[in-house]
Amino acid sequence: MANHKSALKRARQSETRRLRNKHYKTRVKTAIKQVKASVESGDPEKARENFKKAVSLLQKTASKGVLHKNTAARKISRLARQVNQLSISS
Repeated sequence: MANHKSALKRARQSETRRLRNKHYKTRVKTAIKQVKASVESGDPEKARENFKKAVSLLQKTASKGVLHKNTAARKISRLARQVNQLSISS
């Protein structure tokens, strides 16, 4: 455990950031699962609606530095491909 005042503060800040990052990552994973579930069920309207929410959340998470911007872009691209494929096949 930290002993210096500055190290104690750094430990507190790290813990706060860890919890905040965990919150955002969990929300992103849930949003992605919702998009995939709606794609699997074959509902293009629901898939597009969930996709829009997921994109917003991914971009916000990337802008805060929780996810790398390329990671967010890759996830968005893969989800978009699935949603578009569903629209084409329907």
